[in-house]
Amino acid sequence: MAEVKTVAVLGTGIMGGPMARNLAHAGLDLRAWNRTREKAEPLAADGVSIVVSPADAARGADAVVTVLADASAVRQAMAGDGGGLAAVSPDAVWAQMSTVGLAGTEELSKLAAERGVAFVDAPVLGTKQPAEQGELVVLASGPDGALDRCEPAFGAVGAGTVRLGEAGNGSRMKLVLNSWLLAITVGLAETIALAERLGVEPSRFLEVIKDGPIGVPYAELKGRMMIEREFPAAFPLYLAAKDASLVLEAGETDGAEMPLTRAIERRIADAIELGHGGEDMAAAYYASAKNR
Repeated sequence: MAEVKTVAVLGTGIMGGPMARNLAHAGLDLRAWNRTREKAEPLAADGVSIVVSPADAARGADAVVTVLADASAVRQAMAGDGGGLAAVSPDAVWAQMSTVGLAGTEELSKLAAERGVAFVDAPVLGTKQPAEQGELVVLASGPDGALDRCEPAFGAVGAGTVRLGEAGNGSRMKLVLNSWLLAITVGLAETIALAERLGVEPSRFLEVIKDGPIGVPYAELKGRMMIEREFPAAFPLYLAAKDASLVLEAGETDGAEMPLTRAIERRIADAIELGHGGEDMAAAYYASAKNR
């Protein structure tokens, strides 16, 4: 089947907006929809057609890309009133690139099957800056033919695509990666707060671990934000809370316990209750800070 040339992007927030822009810059014919139209309108300057409903975006598109906050938002955009599935061609591909967890992915896959549309489960690894620079990692899973067709789109938004087999495996990998990132971020927040309590300059801690076997670039990035108390949202804390919930939902389905992730979820909730939900996930620091 032919490569994807016309793309509908549903969701133009922190991730979807720059992804749509990069798709347009790659020469693809782009239509974009966002529940709050004002967030999509700046994309018109990049040659993106802004439409009033998901159905308007999906009609005639070779691929529909969903980049929304959670499974409920994706379901509403695709299967609600004026939803994309009612208008999309059965020959199109639905590239579901939001992080929605295992149950959400299964539900959305079934909706695609009912419509007879090929479903690609392809969440991305990365936050605002990699999205803007087209340097996301696409965790692609689904039918080989559908993945082949999506390569131009994946290449426009990402520095690399990892093929992981059948649909659902992309979301499984994303949950594993998110578990790791949440542990790093919340553990780092507690470590920075401990350094401050002990009279150790946190920036010296970052210097000691930098480029060493126990240091990671992510610690430098998020640690500096914590030290400077500046949290421009590359990935908001409220979405980190959603991701922690999805990790727990998936990890505890067979009765297993995840006490560390439970503690991480509580720390994130504490920081949100302190009013930091819209700030970067590094604002989890406030749950451990001496002076909140």
